[in-house]
Amino acid sequence: MPELSYREAVRDALSQAMRRDPDVFVMGEDIAEMGGSMGVTQGMLAEFGPERVRNTPISEMALAGCAIGAAMQGMRPVAEIMYEDFLTLAMEQVVNQAAKHRYMSGGQVKVPVVFRTQGGAGWSPGAQHAQQVEAWFCHVPGLKVVFASTPTDVRGLLWSAIYDDNPVVFFEHRTLYGLKEEVPDELEPIELGKARIVREGEDVTVIATGRLVHESLGAAAEAEKEGVSVEVVDPRTLQPLDEDALVNSVKKTNRCVVAHEAITKWGFGAEVAAVVQHRAFDFLDAPVERVGSRFTPLPFAPVMEQFVVPHEADVLEAIQKTVSRNGN
Repeated sequence: MPELSYREAVRDALSQAMRRDPDVFVMGEDIAEMGGSMGVTQGMLAEFGPERVRNTPISEMALAGCAIGAAMQGMRPVAEIMYEDFLTLAMEQVVNQAAKHRYMSGGQVKVPVVFRTQGGAGWSPGAQHAQQVEAWFCHVPGLKVVFASTPTDVRGLLWSAIYDDNPVVFFEHRTLYGLKEEVPDELEPIELGKARIVREGEDVTVIATGRLVHESLGAAAEAEKEGVSVEVVDPRTLQPLDEDALVNSVKKTNRCVVAHEAITKWGFGAEVAAVVQHRAFDFLDAPVERVGSRFTPLPFAPVMEQFVVPHEADVLEAIQKTVSRNGN
């Protein structure tokens, strides 16, 4: 089994799809010669040429609109939005055009476009280049939303996103790009809408996304030293959400912590908490705990940035809190 980094796994999924299917192409700001802001598309220009690895003007609305138009004409574009903060500039196209055409045409028009983007704290980018805005797009009917946390998952999920006939907003976390693991020799598609149990446990379920999956695994290892068995579940696809997998885990453990890097208030975790409360209320031995960033723009100063975003210690504290509420 080869070892790939998260960055290489994204590139591998894109390249394999483009070799197989001439309708697949990538487009975005500085993705050709420069290889993108995070180096994901480095080397692809030499293999596929400028027609299929297309630099675009610095206009997120324009590049999103072009990608949507190409998708409606039968192609399968992957449009890179350099930072997820900049999705704000393409919001009209993504929310009012891509998400609506299939419904408004009675299924006659498909929009198989992927909007790849990345963000997250950890390198002091400041308040305009590190937001986590996945919850905004989960709220829009017609969009699918994916957030992969490992090289294997990002490769398999991106492949499935490319070949989905609906628009997909595909989130990546910049601090995961260097993460490496062994992946299968053959790319294995991962069905959108299926969660993954990352670590099995008996006492608490932690439902985590992106970077917080790894912080939660660290917290679970620490909790185990205290005799607490923690199950970690990664939804992987945020919309549609695999509610059954999440609820079944909570029914087994009777406690739940939801963890993500996005701001806690009004976030994706709030919806997960509501689902768990509604569908597993009789199984809960304690309230659902939530872990996320503080309600503030992300500071530039490294020490303040680390203060604002959640870490392993925050997840561990939430685990300890929900266990102690039952008197254990």
